Amino acid sequence: MTPPTIDHVALNVRDLPGMAAFYETVLGLRPVGGDGATRRLGATDGALLELRGDHAARPRDPREAGLFHTAFLLPDRADLGRWLRHVARGGIRLTGASDHGVSEALYLDDPEGNGIEVYRDRPEADWSRDGDRIEMVTRKLDLNDLAAASSGDWQGIPTGSRIGHVHLQVGDLTQADAFFRRDLGLTRTFEAAGGAWYGWNGYHHHIAGNVWNSRGAGPRDPDRTGLAEVVVRDPGRTGSAIADPWGTQFRFV
Repeated sequence: MTPPTIDHVALNVRDLPGMAAFYETVLGLRPVGGDGATRRLGATDGALLELRGDHAARPRDPREAGLFHTAFLLPDRADLGRWLRHVARGGIRLTGASDHGVSEALYLDDPEGNGIEVYRDRPEADWSRDGDRIEMVTRKLDLNDLAAASSGDWQGIPTGSRIGHVHLQVGDLTQADAFFRRDLGLTRTFEAAGGAWYGWNGYHHHIAGNVWNSRGAGPRDPDRTGLAEVVVRDPGRTGSAIADPWGTQFRFV
């Protein structure tokens, strides 16, 4: 059976036109559907992000459980280099840049404070493994070398891009571990102070959880902006849905 993967992420937003414009301009996502209340954005081969407009929603609380970042995985290093040069020319502020051993990653926030990662994976043969454990690190990323790895201009998010993983804020790592392993069927691949990482089918991680800002958080406020749901492509569970202990929704398609 085909292993599960992240299909797309849905966000509740206050400014639907403005947020859509940001993701189209900065990330190069393309409109692929929607209506007056929603916008679906992605690559030429499918939606990666759904924005759901709600003018009355209260701004997200950065200490609450929910989204830490949505991670957009590009097909190769040249694509990431082109995107880096695109945001540099546009004066877009990055919040971080890291070499994680398994990947190279760039970070920023959208206008409503939702975290974003844009990254590329190194070949799986180069990942350091010990059984189920996959070693990940956080080292300084050489931005000049990354930019030099590409030629040509950014033409929008390329075909083959996908949601590589979703990193969540949780209230308690022990509760999160039980949910991720038991209810989502994930394997724990790595852990560090205040966080743990989980994957399906040997991937370094599809889901991660941390308590860096949210330790002790209670149930999420559904009337705030931020993560609406994580949609997982899993033929064995199509049509079902489940929530983590803090109310973050996972729906299976």
